[in-house]
Amino acid sequence: MRTSSATRSSYILAVAVALVGTVVGVTGQASAQQPQQTQQASQSRAAVAAGATLPFSSTEAESASTTGQKIGPDHTQGTLASEASGRQAVRLDSGQSVEFTLDEAANAVNVAYNVPDGQSGSLAVYVNGTKLDESLAVTSEYSYVDTPWIAGAETHHLFDNARLLLGQDLAAGDTVKLEAASTEVTVDVADFEQVDAPATEPSGAVSVVDKGADPTGQQDSTQAFRDAITEAKAVGGTVWIPAGDFAVNSELSGVENVTIQGAGSWHSVVHASRFINQTGTAGKAVIKDFAVIGEVTERVDSNPDNFVNGSLGPDSQVSGMWLQHLKVGLWLTGNNDNLIVENNRILDTTADGLNLNGNAQGVQVRNNFLRNQGDDSLAMWSLNAADTDSTFANNTISQPNLANGIAIYGGSDITVKDNLISDTNALGSGIAISNQKFADPFFPLGGTITVSGNTLVRTGAVNPNWDHPMGALRVDAYDSAIEAKVEITDTTVKDSPYSVFEFVSGGGTGQAVENVTVDGATVDGVGTVVVQAETPGEVTVSNVTATEAGAAGVYNCPFPEGSGTFTLTDGGGNSGWDSTWDDCTAWPEPEGRS
Repeated sequence: MRTSSATRSSYILAVAVALVGTVVGVTGQASAQQPQQTQQASQSRAAVAAGATLPFSSTEAESASTTGQKIGPDHTQGTLASEASGRQAVRLDSGQSVEFTLDEAANAVNVAYNVPDGQSGSLAVYVNGTKLDESLAVTSEYSYVDTPWIAGAETHHLFDNARLLLGQDLAAGDTVKLEAASTEVTVDVADFEQVDAPATEPSGAVSVVDKGADPTGQQDSTQAFRDAITEAKAVGGTVWIPAGDFAVNSELSGVENVTIQGAGSWHSVVHASRFINQTGTAGKAVIKDFAVIGEVTERVDSNPDNFVNGSLGPDSQVSGMWLQHLKVGLWLTGNNDNLIVENNRILDTTADGLNLNGNAQGVQVRNNFLRNQGDDSLAMWSLNAADTDSTFANNTISQPNLANGIAIYGGSDITVKDNLISDTNALGSGIAISNQKFADPFFPLGGTITVSGNTLVRTGAVNPNWDHPMGALRVDAYDSAIEAKVEITDTTVKDSPYSVFEFVSGGGTGQAVENVTVDGATVDGVGTVVVQAETPGEVTVSNVTATEAGAAGVYNCPFPEGSGTFTLTDGGGNSGWDSTWDDCTAWPEPEGRS
């Protein structure tokens, strides 16, 4: 039974290892007047061509001032640096520190970090040289995940995230120093944010506290949440979660014809490893503006350890959520027609961030930030019924540490546009367009698959099962030929450690990849080749410009031998990758990779 997009023991074509990284949020370069750390690693609130518009700015630890040791870059599966943003981080022994200079106002910080397996401790926090009373707790409890049923997997999920309200408003130029207090801590990246004050209760809302919920988190508030939902949905009203910590120890169902709203994701915190679990509903649900933080420390695919498991009903909305330490953020089955999922943060899931698991129609997943997923960050899997007319747009994805940034497994008339994806690790490309079915009944790709305006930074890896490089963007006739029209346009690829565009039949049976066009791409740095063709078929490529194209422009070696030929049609406007790798018995070694 496949309950997460990675019960994939058969995923022989698993996509692998890792790249080198910086941040997660903006394309383009900072101005010359900005500090060096901002040039190297800043995320802007301004609208960008690819990725989400985010409420925080990020700075890589390796670009900050430190007394610790910089590690990386590294591309070796299972190493700490290979899973880090930018493939680099800073290791702090007890007493060592890293100091960040803010490039804009902030009153809160979220830190991606690692501590050695089995250890916990804290990071002391200094603002402009003054130590705060409160520190950042760090732990290995949610890290070091093992999935032995997935071929090629090693211990992974090495980083975690911890957040803190600083208790004061800081300005650009102020400093925040993190000091390892009691154990070794590796700091990857810090997100600085100006968090608004808690929102006020909407008129007429039903407060969970009025129904008996404990805002200290000491007592189980499940029944209070259920009672508030029952009362509010009778009139199509709102359940209010005020600022506080609430333990919800049992899952909720019957969530329909209701809004569940918090005072903000930094203020209203629900501690639950399973929040909503319902197989079907005809009513609309609106869920917004609070955090759900779980206690999922290992991946058990038969458990619904998800924020949402199942259906929210047609025309539902999920926004402004902070989802962390769950198996999956949203595992969506049943009727979710016209669902909108936007402006959320999904961190540290042991499997997918979000999966449209068949039957999704008209779903829009947009402007979300995802970091440190243990499987595909965003996936559509057309099991039992096809996903149709659905879109992943303007999302920012960083460090999926076992699979793809975005994966489309079957479905019709799907759009993947204007996403920013960085630092995919073992078993994953930046984007995968695939007919890998995993289980039946599966509905292969159909109609038109539009892949447009995406930016891929250090994506693609080595398949540990084949010792085989995977592309930044993969079109995969894994279990059946690609017969849909696949249109790939206006792609930006930076620092790809291996290939850029890969056309393959991952099951090794030589299924054809056809009806694919690539029109418009800027490739800035690639380790092996721009086009990696490993199965029969025909693809037309136009207006692809490459600099630092690695070992050669094209690898054209269909597998298995005798299965047919691959025709690469030059549509014009291509430059910088006109050579061909001439030895199909050996893979080109990547060039220019640390």
